[in-house]
Amino acid sequence: MAGNNGGPWGGGGNKGSGGNGDDPPRPPRPPRNDGPNIPEIDDLVNKGREQLRVLMGGRGGGNGVNGQGGGSGGPGITRGTVGLAAVAAVVAWCFASFYTVKPDEQSVELVLGKYLETNGPGLNFAPWPVVTREVFAVTTERNIDIGTSTAVSEAGLMLTGDENIVDIDFQVVWNITDPRAYLFNLADPPQTIEAVSESAMREIIAQSDLAPILNRDRGAIADRLRDDIQNTLDSYNSGVNIVRVNFNKADPPEEVIAAFRQVQDAEQERDRLQNVADAYANQVLAGARGEAAQLLEEAEAYRAQVVNEAAGEASRFTAVLDEYSKAPAVTRKRIYLETMEQVLGGVDIILLDDNAGGGQGVVPYLPLNELRGNTRNTTAGGSN
Repeated sequence: MAGNNGGPWGGGGNKGSGGNGDDPPRPPRPPRNDGPNIPEIDDLVNKGREQLRVLMGGRGGGNGVNGQGGGSGGPGITRGTVGLAAVAAVVAWCFASFYTVKPDEQSVELVLGKYLETNGPGLNFAPWPVVTREVFAVTTERNIDIGTSTAVSEAGLMLTGDENIVDIDFQVVWNITDPRAYLFNLADPPQTIEAVSESAMREIIAQSDLAPILNRDRGAIADRLRDDIQNTLDSYNSGVNIVRVNFNKADPPEEVIAAFRQVQDAEQERDRLQNVADAYANQVLAGARGEAAQLLEEAEAYRAQVVNEAAGEASRFTAVLDEYSKAPAVTRKRIYLETMEQVLGGVDIILLDDNAGGGQGVVPYLPLNELRGNTRNTTAGGSN
């Protein structure tokens, strides 16, 4: 047929609509039946190519075959597209490689997972993906609470040295001092610090009695706990610094707290009565010691007096002996007169005259001393 020598589609030889005539002839379409219209595989492939060409920057070619019908000859990837993609890749690489460290932070750079260096605050460069970094806030204080009332575990229940149970709540405040050691030497730093803190507290509580823990030794226990935790973490080379330990609570378990308070009240009453008794004992003891000291002083004074009198008598006797050895008669007479003066000094004297010698018997005694005393009294009374 002359009108159909253009091919099986009857459209003018081997050229499709809008094509270049170089495509091979397509096989004849099979006869259609009366069933449902199922799209051909070639039609689906052509539509997929057309959509891909549009996405890549080309133009849609309508219903042409194999990119024909006004479309471009291939995908629309141009030099400008490649340049934009390269610039975007460089920007993304720079964004991943340059990073900023804040004043309260330090960074650890790793080359394929191996430590390279530690950097301080500022703009730093780590060529990704060969060099990666880990940034740590070194001045930020982190808290770990152990034995809190909201915790489900019984980490706060500990056994004291006198076999009592105490419920303790405390908080460990820490920060990072060496990011390299912190990164490589501890697998889970918070869990490690918590385990070390709980173990150190249990050791301290096991060496202490219950009463000091509840009353006066909380500050000392907190200081000792901080030192023990720090020493243990230093032995691990953890790069962690324990800033402080807050001893929040130390109470008996809730099941026995009422009975424990009664025991505490009884102990306080016992201490009060003991203090009263000690005060009375001190008062009585102080009085007895004062009396004893007074008696000792009086005895010492009497002893000194007797010794001094004896020494004086001995000295006087020695002096008299020396004088007697020089002049015995005079000394004897002097001793006699002094002795008679002592014996007769306070005695009323009556002189008797010897009748045999022609005397008168009793001689009148004139008390000159009394007369002198009366004269003085009269003179004093007249002057008044």
